[in-house]
Amino acid sequence: MKLRLIALLCMGLCCVLPLTAQVKLLQSGPMVGYADMKEVMLWVQTKEAAKVKIKYWDKENPKQVYTTKEVKTEADNAFATHLLANKVQPGRKYNYELYINNKKAARPYALEFKTQELWQWRKDAPDFTFAVGSCFYVNDTPTDRPGKPYGSTSFEILNTIYQKKPDLMLWIGDNTYLREPDWNTKTGIQYRYTHTRSLPELQPLLGSVHNYATWDDHDYGPNNADRSFWGKNMTLEAFKTFWANPNYIFKDAGVTSTFNWNDVQFFMLDDRWYKSPNNRPDAKAYLGEKQLQWLIDALHASSATFKVICVGGQVLNPAEEKENYSNHPKERQQLLDAIQKSKIKGVIFMDGDRHFTELTKQERSGTYPLYDFTISPLTAGQVDPKDEPNTLRMPGTLVTERNFGLVNVSGPATDRRFKVTIYNAAGKEMWQHEIKASDLK
Repeated sequence: MKLRLIALLCMGLCCVLPLTAQVKLLQSGPMVGYADMKEVMLWVQTKEAAKVKIKYWDKENPKQVYTTKEVKTEADNAFATHLLANKVQPGRKYNYELYINNKKAARPYALEFKTQELWQWRKDAPDFTFAVGSCFYVNDTPTDRPGKPYGSTSFEILNTIYQKKPDLMLWIGDNTYLREPDWNTKTGIQYRYTHTRSLPELQPLLGSVHNYATWDDHDYGPNNADRSFWGKNMTLEAFKTFWANPNYIFKDAGVTSTFNWNDVQFFMLDDRWYKSPNNRPDAKAYLGEKQLQWLIDALHASSATFKVICVGGQVLNPAEEKENYSNHPKERQQLLDAIQKSKIKGVIFMDGDRHFTELTKQERSGTYPLYDFTISPLTAGQVDPKDEPNTLRMPGTLVTERNFGLVNVSGPATDRRFKVTIYNAAGKEMWQHEIKASDLK
């Protein structure tokens, strides 16, 4: 009897130990990246070189299991890699599992992704929801400044976002904070990205919400870093390693990208790669001429109901504070004039950077007003701009505690709506503003 019991215990341990061993090899992720109709990109990071793959299946047909190509993670890329799920069909929901060295690495939360619907010429665009936030600081005592921690000691905001079940999340800058020991070397940059990405509270959100990103100064380089930053090729490599965007418009030059989700086109702009130094008055570039002309062309070409321009710094705030676009008046006006002259419909701005949230509304003669949703911070320090002269701030929209935005795009084609709700870390609604597509024409 004792021998049988020992044998059964050994069998149980043999089943458990390999699973535990695989989980111990997992550094962070898996993360769901971009989704289109025929493919979805996933991401994972291990602690050492390992073979990784994803098994996935349609929720309504779980017996038909597909497997991504197996990839071996490498030290040169911080043991992080991308895995392409390309045996998918439009408008479907999938479950998936991660395998490390051919053994399942179980996660204690849902792993799922979806594909975009083929709705064009068939029906009205489907409703969907996306979350948006910026300024995500994770404390790291050995490299932080002395004194009170700059970042939050609670990460409940991540669970609050997760519980809202958005289809996707926009990370619109300062998604990690490079410190002095980090930005001069590839080793330091990879360490910082790994440290932020490995936060336990972040993992459920990564595992089932599609993530898209652009950057601002702190994930690009030092504070207020510009086009002269010597390490930008290293931080660009790290960005592409740790995020899973669908495209990069300029080869080896910044993180500019664009994508559609149903009838919304997102323009993820780069306010660092081409930006001139703040104290150089003779060359006030922000997006830079090359990127600006691409954006204007892309806005002309877009047939999206809403055209959401996402950039690290504020666009419409008229106060020449910090690194607002107002500090680059000629280039800023060039963009605003192009939107008005060409009668481009449905433009909305979203940005972060400022460590507070507000809605700026700019009235325009003879056409619709422009809106700029500034949403910040997720976990970084907060700022109260009580003395800042943003004369275009809509009353009741200033939030000086940690927060995020949840945007619901809904309604038939004849009455499409873009509703933004701001929540604090605990999930309390701070304010809400809805814009009708018919009001942006």
